[in-house]
Amino acid sequence: MKKIKYYYNTNTLRYEKLETPLRVKLLRVFGFVAAALVTAALISYLAFRFVGSPQERILQQQNRALRDNYKELEDTLESIQRQMRELEKRDNDVYRAIFEANPIPDSARAKELEVKQEIAKVEKIKDYQLVGSITATISNLNSRIAAQRKSYDEVDKLVKNKEELLARTPAIQPVSNKDLNRIASGFGYRIDPVYKTTKFHAGLDFSAPQGTPIYATADGTVSTSGNTGNGYGNHVIINHGYGYETLYGHMVRVKSRVGQAVKRGEVIGWVGSTGKSTGPHCHYEVHKNGEKIDPIYYFYNDLSPEQFDQILKKAAASNQSLD
Repeated sequence: MKKIKYYYNTNTLRYEKLETPLRVKLLRVFGFVAAALVTAALISYLAFRFVGSPQERILQQQNRALRDNYKELEDTLESIQRQMRELEKRDNDVYRAIFEANPIPDSARAKELEVKQEIAKVEKIKDYQLVGSITATISNLNSRIAAQRKSYDEVDKLVKNKEELLARTPAIQPVSNKDLNRIASGFGYRIDPVYKTTKFHAGLDFSAPQGTPIYATADGTVSTSGNTGNGYGNHVIINHGYGYETLYGHMVRVKSRVGQAVKRGEVIGWVGSTGKSTGPHCHYEVHKNGEKIDPIYYFYNDLSPEQFDQILKKAAASNQSLD
């Protein structure tokens, strides 16, 4: 029950009931409502400013988790990129160099600068841009992997081609020459044994007893076999591919036939003195892209450096050829 208040009225000399004027009541109501509104607004501001709604708190947690996950992904991508750079460097500096292939230019790969720019850009981007950045980085990495895969395919072909090239490159002497005394005349201008004038001698003469085996100096296919009346007598020409061709002249008898595939070290005939010849020997020539070149530089499977030096001096002697 509300307590009733009284006051003493000096005019009427009696106690009268104390009543609050309507104006005061309205001011009190308005004051209370205004205070309530201000308080509510302040509480709402503080709540949204520092606490946030449940949805916002969930989103913030998700964003923090995304950033943490992105940092891990970024570290992983950077590790992969370092490995790719090492593979690219090894590919250019080692593998492709061994097989004399041109290195892949930077324009065909992702440039180092582009990678650094991507990383710097990531540090400034907002959350909703992270997915796009990851996609761009992965796309860049995929391009580099594709380029590297193509390069390794090329290197694999080069390995196979190199093995075949080595097998088809003249690399041994056409007759057994363990004591290094069989070279009778070298490549270059020599005295012709028949005309007694200085003429160009386009090969090496290996003196040996008649019937000494003559060997193919590299893998190839016989393109000429027999006596064609060109002064070489019974001779064999082998096409090795890759621009290489070898000729073996003055045989007493030919073993190989045209179209026959031969291997390095296989007997193709025997030493003789047929054709324009003054004694039993094997006239040996090496042709590269149609040009006759000095065979002395194609014995690397047969000779040590010291032996090569000895045979080089013998071949350089200015003497009379045997053909």
